[in-house]
Amino acid sequence: MDFVKPAEVLQSMVEAGENKARMNRMQMLIRGFLAGAILAFATTLAYTAVSQTSVGLAGALIFPAGFVIIILLGLELVTGNFAMIPLALLKRRVTWMSMMRNYCWVIVGHLLGCLFYAALYGLTLTKMGTDLSSPLIQTLIQTSETKTLGYQHLGTAGIGLVVIKAILCNWMVTLGAVMAMTSTSTIGKIVAMWLPITIFFAQGFEHAVVNMFVIPAGMMLGANVSIADWWLWNQIPVLVGNLIGGAIFTGLGLYAAHTWGTSSHSSSKLATIQGGRSGLTGTDSAQKVGTRS
Repeated sequence: MDFVKPAEVLQSMVEAGENKARMNRMQMLIRGFLAGAILAFATTLAYTAVSQTSVGLAGALIFPAGFVIIILLGLELVTGNFAMIPLALLKRRVTWMSMMRNYCWVIVGHLLGCLFYAALYGLTLTKMGTDLSSPLIQTLIQTSETKTLGYQHLGTAGIGLVVIKAILCNWMVTLGAVMAMTSTSTIGKIVAMWLPITIFFAQGFEHAVVNMFVIPAGMMLGANVSIADWWLWNQIPVLVGNLIGGAIFTGLGLYAAHTWGTSSHSSSKLATIQGGRSGLTGTDSAQKVGTRS
């Protein structure tokens, strides 16, 4: 059986959060860069599927491919880290400073990766700026404007709406990262994490890393969006909402579900699992962490 029990998954989340917070700066930056670019690849693939089929759900069924690649290669996705590292902080395995250090460097990596892919994809889409006939150009422009000016038009209510959509998004995204830990087989991991990612993308919720590609890509292609519009009406509130969704509803939620109010027998069992895992060799630990986002 390749199923991993919830108590072990919870411990894996703590271990993943601790290892992520202890990574060096260059690892965070490079892994964040690669993850951002890969997620941007998956986003344009999803938009292509919708354009070719006129079926919105087609994009949602394909998009998780990027997330799967990121998880299986052990790259850094800050939205997943929003659930893992706070749990390690709760268990006093990391500090506030190390947590924020991870978030900042991974976000910088995401931005660089997303902008890099946006520039190359824009050149590809427009045939080096000579052809603006692709329907995907208008898709990116409209999406960029909707994700910024659409909320700006609603004023304060728009900020509230974008935060709520970001919370709902990362509740599912972080569940995807956690679901990957529920199996020891590659196929099991892929199937388990595919489900919540499809749920988030199909409903148009707000994902910070996806937006780091979509909004600037639209701007490069002519969207009437300024850098201030991008950050004030989307990127900052989405990061806040994603943090709330991951830390509270997934990290703290699962911790409460499996530890709060448990009997001393259950606590002893969890401690035994933790003790067994702490005896892993460095190579074993690296192999396990390498499949977590």
